Amino acid sequence: MAGNDDSDIIEHHVEEEMEKKGARSHAESVSPFDREGHSGTQSSHRLLAYSDALISIIATVMILPVSHTKVEDNEELRESVQLLLTTKIAVYLMTFLIVTVAWAAHIRLFQVIVRIDDSLALLNLACMMLITFLPYTFSLMATFPKNFLGILLFCGCVMVMGIIQSVIVLYAFSRPFLLNEQIQISENQTFYKHHILKVIMRVPLMCFFASIFSFIFLQLSYVLLAIVIFLPYISKSLKWCRSKAIGQVEETPDSMLFYTYLPNEPLSKDRVEAFSDGVYAIVATLLILDICTDNVPEPAVVQRKFGGSLIAALQGYGPEYLAYFGSFVTVGLLWFVHHSLFLHVTKTTRFMGLLNTFSLAFVGGLPLAYQLTHEFPHNSRNELEAIQISCVIIFFAGIFQLAIWVVALYNEQETLHPYVRYGGREHVFMLAKLALYPCVALGTFFLTCILSKFSAPIFHLMEITVPFAFFVLRLLVRVALALLRLIFCPDRPDQRSVVEEEDDETRVPFNALVT
Repeated sequence: MAGNDDSDIIEHHVEEEMEKKGARSHAESVSPFDREGHSGTQSSHRLLAYSDALISIIATVMILPVSHTKVEDNEELRESVQLLLTTKIAVYLMTFLIVTVAWAAHIRLFQVIVRIDDSLALLNLACMMLITFLPYTFSLMATFPKNFLGILLFCGCVMVMGIIQSVIVLYAFSRPFLLNEQIQISENQTFYKHHILKVIMRVPLMCFFASIFSFIFLQLSYVLLAIVIFLPYISKSLKWCRSKAIGQVEETPDSMLFYTYLPNEPLSKDRVEAFSDGVYAIVATLLILDICTDNVPEPAVVQRKFGGSLIAALQGYGPEYLAYFGSFVTVGLLWFVHHSLFLHVTKTTRFMGLLNTFSLAFVGGLPLAYQLTHEFPHNSRNELEAIQISCVIIFFAGIFQLAIWVVALYNEQETLHPYVRYGGREHVFMLAKLALYPCVALGTFFLTCILSKFSAPIFHLMEITVPFAFFVLRLLVRVALALLRLIFCPDRPDQRSVVEEEDDETRVPFNALVT
């Protein structure tokens, strides 16, 4: 009897497994052209690439109203920063971060929806149209910070975007073949739908309250918009406080699969890289706009003042050309560091995405740094402060990249390749590569404070020498490690033989060695 009972139990488990496998294989075997008779579905890959490119452009061009702020030569930059730049930079950072919050929500939405049809593509285009309108609302907010119209239009766009995204969710769940496999075979699709809608509508709801308070107390509206950026972490903190006060609230296991507020919730690494590449490419392109518009002399002026010699006319623009090339090199090398970092990252989390957003926000401020560094007379107070602002922007752009690395090391078993983990062959080299720009920018800032008369040469020397430092960085790291080993561990045996016996999993790939 016992044998029969055991065989019945085994047979029952086998039948359950066969049913599960049958459901999965059925979901996989059905082609997109056969699912429920709908032949118009397609992969969402190109739609996501288009959306990432568009959102990265919109997030980056919002620096233009700030970088084109005109400061007179006889006006103290410190006063101008207090009156103009501080407000515009604060609004720029806030709106940049809110746009990237919308982009992160787009990532999570299309991690649930893996296929699209014509209706979904058109609904997504409607969302993108509203996103493209955001720079105009930002310009109104930055130019008229005490007027409610700019913030009202901004909040209105975000609220309509939330409604459209809710329609996308409802539409997709009415056609389950558009959803990912895990939801397709789940019995809790209704729970998933309600959970996702609840999360999506939180940001539009905050913007709704911000728009109401814009008529009553405008400063509170800006505070509410700032809360939107950190809403996931505030929500998680409140949930933790509630669990400590009234005990742990039992949650459905499904709520931990999608749209969680955990810092380690995964984000698509490919989309994070694509969005970041878009920001770096656009910033590098924006740098040339001022060269094209401001540094092309009029033919009549060239003929009258320089006797028709274009070379003589262009000689006066030397500082502008130097500032452009230095800024482009800075943007390019920050992208190189970012590329090297994500080359070694295997999984991107929500918290890493937030830090990446902060880094990109400061990268987006580099056109402002370029505009300021060549706009003022040589050895003036304004030039010194402009250079120091540039150092601060570069420092924070680099330090947030380093922070991504630190967070990745905290969960290195999940987020990093073995050869760059703590103690790995490339760990120290990667750390040096990430720390180079923050250290150099900080050192340049303090040098310009001490040697203010030589601030411009010091800054340009930094821009010129950093690329060469990257070329010899690996050699410098090896020399430094050898010296430290010689000083502190002179009797330590040579580790080369140990390295040679490492398994293939910990060996550095060829593309990492090339760097």
